[in-house]
Amino acid sequence: MDNYVVNDNPPRRKADRKKIGRFIGYGLLVLVLIILASTCWYTVDDKQQAVVTTFGKVTSVSDAGIHFKLPFGIQQVQKVDVNVYQKIELGYRTDNNTEEGYTLNENESMMITGDYNIVNVEFFVEYKVSDPIKYLFASYEPEMILRNLIQSQVRNVVGSSSVDSVLTDGKEAIQMQVKELITDVLDQYDIGLMLTDVKIQDSEPPTEDVTFAFKEVETAKQGAETVINEAKAYQNAKLPAARAQADQLLQNAEYLKQNRINEAKEQVAMFEAMYREYMQNPDITKLRMYYEAIRATLPNVRLYIVTTENGVQTLLPLDSFASGGRN
Repeated sequence: MDNYVVNDNPPRRKADRKKIGRFIGYGLLVLVLIILASTCWYTVDDKQQAVVTTFGKVTSVSDAGIHFKLPFGIQQVQKVDVNVYQKIELGYRTDNNTEEGYTLNENESMMITGDYNIVNVEFFVEYKVSDPIKYLFASYEPEMILRNLIQSQVRNVVGSSSVDSVLTDGKEAIQMQVKELITDVLDQYDIGLMLTDVKIQDSEPPTEDVTFAFKEVETAKQGAETVINEAKAYQNAKLPAARAQADQLLQNAEYLKQNRINEAKEQVAMFEAMYREYMQNPDITKLRMYYEAIRATLPNVRLYIVTTENGVQTLLPLDSFASGGRN
């Protein structure tokens, strides 16, 4: 009896071992299938694009969504943020741990102007990825290339500008010029980055005395602009009245001119009429002109002329003769 029990244990142990080995094999198979399934798909959000490489060669670019790929490293996926505006700070760094909220970097901000003055200029630049394939494979560290390019072009533009324009009224022109230069060079480099905005965050002289002097200059310029604006407002208020007065004087002058012309035409007409009468009756016309001249010369004197015709004395009233019968 005992020998039978002893001889029966080895076959049972072998069967148990086979079952355990089978279960372990199934488990490993399931694990491999799970790992395989997990490496056959990937997701891309709406701010990204995914560059897919097959055996190290770019084969496709995927947009937002769920996508499948070949496992075991045959295809690799690199996701790139393309719909996100990224920034580069030049001359300062945002630091929420400080009271001001930023820290200065004078090695980047200190520049020399075209008129040999030193200024601190801080720039804020925005950019985005325009081509994910070129961004990943056309250059090494494209952000570093862009930062160096920005520093170079900023110093180039500031170095050709006057200190007044850098500190006061020339900032917008400098920003536009820097953006145009960087955009042109980026097109030549073709590293998959696109510049979207360039702004001067701040600009100031390196010492407090110079800062105070420039603030005084800026205050004076603002005062001058205020006076100019007030003068223009006064001009705009007075100019319509002056123009109206000028128009009135012109109309008056035109009226007087036309009146003089009409009087001259009337006198010419009267002279021509008198000349025609003279040609017809010279003696009578002369006598009439003589009487009219006396009447004009002595308007308040009643004058009688006595003539003798056939021994008869006749009184001829001058005023009645000259005025056509007025007593």
